[in-house]
Amino acid sequence: MNTADLGLPVDVPSTALFTDQYELTMLQAALRAGTAERRSVFEVFTRRLPHGRRYGVVAGTGRVLDAVENFRFDADVLAFLREGGIVDEETLTWLADYRFSGDIWGYPEGEVYFPGSPIMRVEGSFAECVLLETVILSILNHDSAIAAAASRMSSAAGGRPLIEMGARRTHELAAVAAARAAYVGGFATTSDLAAGFRYGIPTVGTSAHAFTLLHDHERDAFQAQVNSLGRNTTLLVDTYDVTEAVRTAVEVAGPELGAVRIDSGDLLLVAHRVRQQLDELGASATKIIVTSDLDEYAIASLAAAPVDAYGVGTQLVTGSGHPTCSMVYKLVARAESADPKEPLVPVAKKSSGGKTSIGGRKWAARRLDADGVAETEVIGTGPVPGELADQQLLVELVKGGDVVAREPLDVPRDRHIAALANLPLSATQLSRGEPVIPTEYVHGRPGS
Repeated sequence: MNTADLGLPVDVPSTALFTDQYELTMLQAALRAGTAERRSVFEVFTRRLPHGRRYGVVAGTGRVLDAVENFRFDADVLAFLREGGIVDEETLTWLADYRFSGDIWGYPEGEVYFPGSPIMRVEGSFAECVLLETVILSILNHDSAIAAAASRMSSAAGGRPLIEMGARRTHELAAVAAARAAYVGGFATTSDLAAGFRYGIPTVGTSAHAFTLLHDHERDAFQAQVNSLGRNTTLLVDTYDVTEAVRTAVEVAGPELGAVRIDSGDLLLVAHRVRQQLDELGASATKIIVTSDLDEYAIASLAAAPVDAYGVGTQLVTGSGHPTCSMVYKLVARAESADPKEPLVPVAKKSSGGKTSIGGRKWAARRLDADGVAETEVIGTGPVPGELADQQLLVELVKGGDVVAREPLDVPRDRHIAALANLPLSATQLSRGEPVIPTEYVHGRPGS
């Protein structure tokens, strides 16, 4: 297993160009103005959850740490910037030695979040922090959207395993990230081998309709698959006639047949019929897996069906209608000079139009009720109230430029299960609603 999340070596190219040009032009202007080295604090947050969602899921943190470590301007990158006239030679010289040397704090991966939650806080000079804006947002917005969809689907599945099958429905690199985020959100396996190789996610897969169509008879296809993969394999039974295919599958593999997969039709009706037929044929231990463009609502509609596992593709890797979380990366505090002892001054955008923000470095805590269930997301500046000291959410991720919070992927997966269990029961409702707990601001007021 070769997994970046465990700190093992992987062939990762520079991430320095996963950015917008204006990050570099801001850097150039700040260098000329003498403000580039001012100590600064940036925060990642979202002003609102996707419409109707009751909570968000933090995902992609491990990938952010990889991206920060690999944010290097090597010779090829510098040559590209020089040839394009994107920045001047003074800026290129500065970039050649770039290494992030600041601190990053954030909600631990797998944790839930709400409007205003300071999901990540990046501290250092303005110059070194501003360069990371785009890559951090691109990772967190994508991965958190997928993890939120996965979490809802996992709740709808009610403990039945979910298989991530979306690689063919998105960009090849996004597919790997999506599989990772889905695993954090509760999926059990993936069909994507790159995700298995890189992150150690269990992989599954057997055959498609093309394999059945390749053979002269469906029986020949089933026999070939059983001969190769064993009786415990999963046979796809909806290429022609489902009833005949199930009968043939059991004849070929015997009652030890592992599973059948249904990929079309009225899944509720077909699943009941197939279960009855399998039981009548003596294959009572054979499982039923359903696929076919499922989302959380379709999964929930199958709660009463004799389904053992679900395979989900398109709707998962597109965030089930919400492919981004609309997170932003805003400067919230900065010093008035480059003197490292200069105190930080809160800053915030104050324009009209619904995009105001709150200045100052923030802490976050989750207030619990008498039963230990979350009741409020509390966000503030200044001292943390004593009663919330043990409920703080941000953890140190990078210290002095060094990653200090690497963890195996099963840790954020388990963390998410625990975080979801500590929310009110209405968090798992699929019907549209407001965030399951309110956000309370201390020493500040929320922007409109």
